[in-house]
This record gives sequence, structure tokens and C-alpha cells, in this order.
Amino acid sequence: MNQQIFQNIKKFRTGLIIGAVIGLWTGNVPGMIFGAAVGFFINRWLFNAVLGAGSPQALFFKATFVVMGKVAKADGRVTEQEIEFARNVMTRMRLDEEKKRQAMAFFSEGKEADYDLSKVLRPLSLLIQRRSAVKIMFLEIQLQAAMADGEVSPKELQIIQQVCTYLKMSQQEMDHLLQRMQGQQAFYGEHNSQSAIEDAYKVLGVSPESTDAELKKAYRRLMSQHHPDKLVAKGLPPEMMQLAKEKTQEIQSAYDIVKSSRK
Repeated sequence: MNQQIFQNIKKFRTGLIIGAVIGLWTGNVPGMIFGAAVGFFINRWLFNAVLGAGSPQALFFKATFVVMGKVAKADGRVTEQEIEFARNVMTRMRLDEEKKRQAMAFFSEGKEADYDLSKVLRPLSLLIQRRSAVKIMFLEIQLQAAMADGEVSPKELQIIQQVCTYLKMSQQEMDHLLQRMQGQQAFYGEHNSQSAIEDAYKVLGVSPESTDAELKKAYRRLMSQHHPDKLVAKGLPPEMMQLAKEKTQEIQSAYDIVKSSRK
């Protein structure tokens, strides 16, 4: 109970602080306490009004598959590879049959031509606005969906850019992430050792000219961003922990290849 109270205070502290300042300015200490209480409840009411009754994890889950559906239909036709990718994500998440049906329903919802992405992206942005690692994880999944048929088309990229706008991610951040994801795609398809090394650098977001210190810093940052327990604590649905684990394994593998090539 005490932990829940603390979490609520932390979540709605902005309203609490603003209310307290206004209360203190217009009155005395009792006014400050009253203002803090009013600010807290207004902040909580606004938060719940935007997010709805669902949990943050449920919202993230829905947004993931709705946007995936929108990306898949961006070119006017959903390919077999894109459908297979969506199913593969569900399998890797180890969803039960009920959850799979729910995910496919969200995917189909996103495919509708008149579906407005703001319905899921606005509340999602509010939820993860200060959680950059969760934003990155969300975008990585959508970029993987866009690359499921081999390339990211201009129309798919337009949807991704729309997502970045709602999530307040810059063009530079998106370009850097896209480069890493393209490196990852090539990394798993390479058979030439030299090409594999080059793509391992891209997975880590660094260049062959980077120093050992820069390489290690990039590796540690990516491992921290994709740490499953940290992501779940920041709002990632527990079902997606397996995806985060796979991502850390991929980063580790790329780092090991680069380190070996430098010896």
C-alpha cells in the first residue's frame, strides 16, 4: 500500500508541485497543502482521461500491433513476409491463443485506411515521454516490421516518421536508429566475414574509426537501453521481455565480433 502511494506521488508529482507552489503563493502552509492535493488529483484525472482505463502495458501492447498493421499496409498491400513477421513476433513473445487473437485484431485495426494513429500514439507519447529506452524499443519493432519484405519503402518511412513525431524523436535519432536496424538485418544475412564485421559496427552504431573507448561506451549504452528488467520497469509489457533479451544477445554478438577483429 505504501509503495503504491509512493508510485502515485512520483507519477503525478508535476501537478502536486505546481499546486503546492500556487497554494503557497496565494496563502500560507495550509494553502500549500490544499493546493498540492488539488494539483495531484487534477494531474491524475488528466492522465487517466488521456490513457483510458487500460494499463500502460496494455496500451504499449495495443500500439505495437496497431502501428505494425499501419506500416504493413502503407504500400497498399500487406505481404506474406509482413504477416509472417507479425506472427513471428507473437511467437517470440510467447503469447497464448487469446493474446494472439487480440494482437491480430489490433494488427487488422491498424490496416484500416481511415484508422487514426493519434488514438494510440498520443497516449503512448504521454506514457513514455521521458523513457527513451522504451521509445527506442518501440521504434525498433516498427522498423523491423517495415524491413520484413527486404526494404523500407518511402510510404513505410512516412509512417515511421509520423510515429517519431508523436514520440518526440528527432530526424537525427530516427536516421541513426534506421542505420543500426539496417546493419542488424545485414548482420544476420551475411556470410562474408569482412561484411559481417562492417555490419557489426552498424549494429553498435559506431564506425571502424571509433576508438576502443568509444566502442565500449556505445556497447554499454545499448546494453543498458535494452536491459529487459529495466524496460519492463519503465512500462514495457512483460510479454516483450523475450524481444529485449534477443536484442541484448544481438548487441553482445556484434560487440564480440568487433572486439575479435581488433585484436
